[in-house]
Amino acid sequence: MFHHKIDDKVGIKTYFDWFLLAFLGGQVNAGGYLSCHRFVSHVTGFATLAGVSVEKRDWAEAIGTASIPLYFLIGAVTAAYFTEKRLAARVHGERFAPVMTIEAALLGVAAFGGNRGYFGIFGAPPNIGDNFILLACLCGACGLQNAAITSATGSTVRTTHMTGLTTDLGLGLVRAEVHPMSDAHRAKERLANMARIGTLASFMTGSLCAAFFFAKWHYQAFYIPMAIALYAAWVARRSEAKLFAELLPKIG
Repeated sequence: MFHHKIDDKVGIKTYFDWFLLAFLGGQVNAGGYLSCHRFVSHVTGFATLAGVSVEKRDWAEAIGTASIPLYFLIGAVTAAYFTEKRLAARVHGERFAPVMTIEAALLGVAAFGGNRGYFGIFGAPPNIGDNFILLACLCGACGLQNAAITSATGSTVRTTHMTGLTTDLGLGLVRAEVHPMSDAHRAKERLANMARIGTLASFMTGSLCAAFFFAKWHYQAFYIPMAIALYAAWVARRSEAKLFAELLPKIG
């Protein structure tokens, strides 16, 4: 999951894990929308909503909404601390497992706090006073996951929002069928395109399932993506321990 690029030839297990993270991304984004009418896996919408609030002279809503993307950035910076900084410093050990564990904790806060009534009534009209902590947790979780998987795969896999991936797919479809290249490179590009299509389908499936889960369990449905994040942390911990064991004799 955390040690391959999208055009690498990998096993079914790696594809399953990538698609599961995209499923998680779809769950969180749909859950954010259904709970407080905000898409949380990207920052574009918050800038638009802040502008609308300014026009309405709703300054509290404008300032609060404009500040939410900072938590996506904080999540990305936190992930980079564990991944990029440790890589640059040649520090061996866990890099991705702590990131996914923190993401799981944030999603747990969303589920627990919402169930205790800290974030207002599920599905009520948006109110930044009620929804601020919830949105901060969800955006932070998405920033953590997006930065971690981006770092791990050399910016070739996206799992929390599909805009860049869809662009990559469009370019990849043309490259695979039009560009002059060797059969080996063409096969590699086609393999990457299939992975992109699978990721898109998984994100959409996660969003679809979330519609049913959140309709039935409301905030408690955030426990589902939390469980997936914990699974990802477990996978990362096992793979990193194996990699370290392989490197240990060379280090010694």
